[in-house]
Parts: sequence; C-alpha cells; structure tokens
Amino acid sequence: MSDTTPRALSDATDLQRSDARHELAEDGTPIRVLVVDDEGSIRDIVRGFLEREGMTVLEAVDGPSAVEAARESRPDVVVLDVMLPGFDGLEVLRQIRSFADPYVLLLTARNEEVDRIVGLTVGADDYLTKPFSPRELVARVRALLRRRREPETGGGQVVRSGDLSVDVPGRTVTVAGEPVELTALEFDLLAALVRDPGVVLTRQRLLDAVWGADFFGDDHVLDVHVANLRRKIGRVGADASPIETVRGVGFRFARDRR
Repeated sequence: MSDTTPRALSDATDLQRSDARHELAEDGTPIRVLVVDDEGSIRDIVRGFLEREGMTVLEAVDGPSAVEAARESRPDVVVLDVMLPGFDGLEVLRQIRSFADPYVLLLTARNEEVDRIVGLTVGADDYLTKPFSPRELVARVRALLRRRREPETGGGQVVRSGDLSVDVPGRTVTVAGEPVELTALEFDLLAALVRDPGVVLTRQRLLDAVWGADFFGDDHVLDVHVANLRRKIGRVGADASPIETVRGVGFRFARDRR
C-alpha cells in the first residue's frame, strides 16, 4: 500500500483550489462514504478530496470494523481496500451485501487481477488499482452516484423472456415467479438491456448507460457483471440466459421465447 501514498500526496496540494458541486442523497442529506483502508495517510487524503465534494466521510481500518460501520451508518458508497487486517475486503463485501446495497469501489494492487474479478463477482460496482490519483477516485465515486439520478426510460415496462420477468419501474426480477436478488448496478445493466429487446447494444453504449459517459476504467467490468447476471438468473432456474453475446459488438436481450 505504500506505493499509493506519493502519488496521492502529489494531488493533495490542490485540495483548496476547486469549487465542486456538493453531492446530496435523495433525502437531501450529504452523501455518506465509508473509506476502508488500514493506512491512515491514504484515508486522510481520500477524506480530504471527498469532503471537498460535500460528502460525509466515515472511516474503518479493518474488516470487522468496516462491516460494523456499514451496518450502523448505511453509507451510500464504500471505498474498500482488499488487503485488510481481521478479514479481507472481499469478505467485507460479502457481508455488507447480505444486509445493504451501497455502491462499492474496490481498491486493489496493480497486479491482483484475481482480486478484481472475485470482487466484481461478489458485488463490487467498480475497482481502482493502486497507485491511484485521488481525483480519479472522486470521479469514479461521482460516476457511481450519477446513475441513481438519471431518469428511467421505457415507462411502465415489464419485459419477459421465457420464465424471466423484469419489472423495470419496480426494479424486480423473477424467474418462474421466484425472485432474483441483484445489486443496484446489476439491475441497472439488465434494465439497459431489456429496454431494447432483440437489439444489439454495443459495449460502449452499455458502459455509457450504466457507468456513465465519463467512465474511464477497464471495460472488463462489463463482462464480469454480465456473467454475474447470467449466473444469478440461471441459479434460480431459467432454462437459458436471455442475455446473448454478439462477438466483437456487444450484447442483446433475447425477445420473449414463448
């Protein structure tokens, strides 16, 4: 984790220079961000940049305290390091997902691809590799928050394909009447696909629709979340996934097979 600090400190000198619009939750209160890292210098820098955006920052230093803080404070976003004392960030993520659904930005070492893939599979929304720029972290957090404010399109749309039913305005998914539990991001991705059944959506169009037009991370997150959707839908009992891959282009949601 020590390789993160010098680059972060190089940006910290600009903390007072920018006038940013303040982010608010849907109830009008400041956005709550839980920053989980066992290195105090990183927490201090991230706190400074997020507070400049008008966000309320909470901190945790290990796995158990992170879960406790998430349970008590119900943050809107969790910035979560993978390498933690007590138990690691992936276990923190699993436990948080059992009782809450905040946006989760995972912090991983540069070469730990397995951690990134596992993290996305168990429910992270995005990841950032160390060393990172605090400005990039703020941009990723803002991009996650922006999705909740974008108006839904498609009106009172309920889309079906075989035994799968997706109620877009109700944000519910069932297979043969059995509910499918999805994270907020997974549902947003499925909703983007079902609004145009039978139409191939390019990878870039899906990234823009779900992660935001200013997303500049690795587009591999799209593949992992599509795989998550297929796995969860199949686990409940769907005969075949309605999400089809069109090689070299993107994905489409199959029209009703009945």
